[in-house]
Amino acid sequence: MRIVVTSLLVDDQEKALHFYRDVLGFQPKMDVPMGEYRWLTLVSPDEPEGVQLLLEPDAHPAAKPFKAALLADGIPCTSFAVEDVQAEHARLRGLGVVFTQPPVALGPVTTAIFEDTCGNLVQIAQQH
Repeated sequence: MRIVVTSLLVDDQEKALHFYRDVLGFQPKMDVPMGEYRWLTLVSPDEPEGVQLLLEPDAHPAAKPFKAALLADGIPCTSFAVEDVQAEHARLRGLGVVFTQPPVALGPVTTAIFEDTCGNLVQIAQQH
C-alpha cells in the first residue's frame, strides 16, 4: 500500500492552481472536468510520478468550519519538505507570500508557516 493522492481543501480551484503552480512551483498532473469542479492534481517537479496533491473544493458543509478552526488556531493543514527553509522563506516572501511564522529551529527540523491564499496555513520543513 502507498499514498497516491492527498487532498487539500481550497476555496477556489483556479486561484489554488495559480498559487500552487506559479508561486510554489508544483507541476499540474491531472485536470479533469467533474461538473462544477475539477479533479485537479499537481506533483513535485522533483517527483513527477510521486504523490499527487489534489486541490479539493471545500464545498462540503463540514469543510469551511474545519478550515476556519485550523486557521484560527494557527495549525497548518499540510507540510512540504524543503532543502533550505531560510532560502525558501526568502524566495516566497519575495513573491508576496504572507508568513504567519518565520523560520524557527525545532530540534531536528526548521519550520516556517505561510498562508496559501485559499484559506489554509501550510508548513515548510527542513530536516537537519
